[in-house]
Amino acid sequence: MLRKSTFLMLLALTLSFTVSAQEAWSLQKCIDHARQNNLTLRQSQISISQAELTEKGSRMARLPSVNGRTSVGFNYGRGINPVTNDFINTRLGFNNWNLDASVVAYNGGAINNTIKQSQHNLVAAKEDANTQFQNISLQMASAYLNILLAKEQVNIAKKAIDQTREQLSIIDKRIEAGTVPKVDRLDIVAQIARNEQTLIQAENSVEINYLNLKNILELEPDYNLEIIIPDEIMQVETDISAQTLSSVYTQALNSQASIKASEARMQGAELGVPIAKADALPRVVIFGGLDTRYASASNFPSPSFGDQLDNNFGQTLGAQINIPIYNNHRTSINVERAKLDIINAEVQNRQVKQQLKADVQSAIANARAARLELTASETSLEAAQAAFDNSQKRYDLGAINTLELTTAKTNLDTAALNVARAKYDYVFRLKIIDFYLGKELKLN
Repeated sequence: MLRKSTFLMLLALTLSFTVSAQEAWSLQKCIDHARQNNLTLRQSQISISQAELTEKGSRMARLPSVNGRTSVGFNYGRGINPVTNDFINTRLGFNNWNLDASVVAYNGGAINNTIKQSQHNLVAAKEDANTQFQNISLQMASAYLNILLAKEQVNIAKKAIDQTREQLSIIDKRIEAGTVPKVDRLDIVAQIARNEQTLIQAENSVEINYLNLKNILELEPDYNLEIIIPDEIMQVETDISAQTLSSVYTQALNSQASIKASEARMQGAELGVPIAKADALPRVVIFGGLDTRYASASNFPSPSFGDQLDNNFGQTLGAQINIPIYNNHRTSINVERAKLDIINAEVQNRQVKQQLKADVQSAIANARAARLELTASETSLEAAQAAFDNSQKRYDLGAINTLELTTAKTNLDTAALNVARAKYDYVFRLKIIDFYLGKELKLN
């Protein structure tokens, strides 16, 4: 008995610690976690790192290149005596050292334009990552709100069960008193069964939406996740009646990362033409070098190793000009290809803007429709509540039967669920408008 009590105590302490250690997640914490762990966002960061390396490489092209060489070996047969410069026929050991350096002095601006192009591409990569983050944040808000909706539906279903059970208790007392027939109890029992089914569906919806949120967060399905329920979800900043397509679209053009990425790519494509044309211009390279060597032969005396390195030390400094004359039309073809890249980037930019305008227009229309749906559902709830109150009074007076009362209660429960669904749908539609307005996604 003592062992059983000890086990139960330890189990209770363990469960208590687990519950107390659980940390509730706000929408902001979900978004911050996704920024660090979502695989799509991590891939975007890799793309940024690659663009940074490309930009760094284009800047490093301005610097000189320095290379060292050394060689060692034997020469057999006829050769030149490195001491007397006479021709000899013998085995000769040699050891050479060279240090060469060169830097591009002029190449038609290709390096500078390549640097600028890579910088635009880097901006585009960063904005692509921001676009992914914005999209995932919106998905996060949708999943978060779906959990809140499912939880509210659970509460509505539980309240409906409690109210129906109270009605059943009253019916049982009236049956015992002989004021109503026993058959009236069946309608209430059936109503309780329907309410319990609604509760199960709502609880399943909570689990499914939690799994969806965990998937976005890259969490294991069995992770013990619990979200924070805001005190008042309907405190929203956006007034949908004051929003127009022109006003929202104008702000979206300045706030959406997809537009910024498209603009950066278009600017980068415009630099492709002067980069391609640079191949037809002269290229000036300044070069220099240091070299020395050592040689030895067994059949004639040679200066010492150090003396030879000193005596054979040489320096080179000069400039080389490469003038393109004919290169199989490669330059002209690259120029035409660069012009097509500009046209393609411009078309894509217009497509992105057109899609954004369509999305904004759809978002505004959906938000307005959701507002009307919420108003209509609230009106229906008020009517259903009044109808149920009237049915309850008439039932107490014996004017209607139990079936009519349970029908009025079913209508009331359905109206309450519709209001909850319409409320969260409207909130999400407003969050989409805030998204296009460049506002931070948050729940008040």
